[in-house]
Amino acid sequence: MRDLYKKRHWQVSGPTFYQLHLLFDKHFDEQSGLVDALAERIQSLGGVSIAMAHDVAEMTLIPRPPRGREEVPTQIARVLRAHEIVLNEARAMARQAAETGDDGTNDLLVSEVIRTNERQAWYASEHLGNTPLVVHEG
Repeated sequence: MRDLYKKRHWQVSGPTFYQLHLLFDKHFDEQSGLVDALAERIQSLGGVSIAMAHDVAEMTLIPRPPRGREEVPTQIARVLRAHEIVLNEARAMARQAAETGDDGTNDLLVSEVIRTNERQAWYASEHLGNTPLVVHEG
């Protein structure tokens, strides 16, 4: 997710360039913080965090965007789809953590991951206005 935001930060263009450039950078920083918090939680529970970018890329459920620059509505649509995936997974994991009595993990997922991704999706979607969502697969 965070790398998707960094790609958008570097490749956004058009009349909303400056606002989206700043927004994507802010969201990248927030996603980086979430990754760190999740990795620390995994380690504190005795697990081993995924640390290498190629391992993360292999395991992610978020589709890899095509190379090159896309139109702003398509960029935002991809970001919104990624948030949808993250939110679906985080909600399922939060329920599982609650069912097993892992309050710390449940709190991290609900208070940080879910709330941050909901807010970021809202901010990104506001840039679409009435623009139809079009994602060009490539």
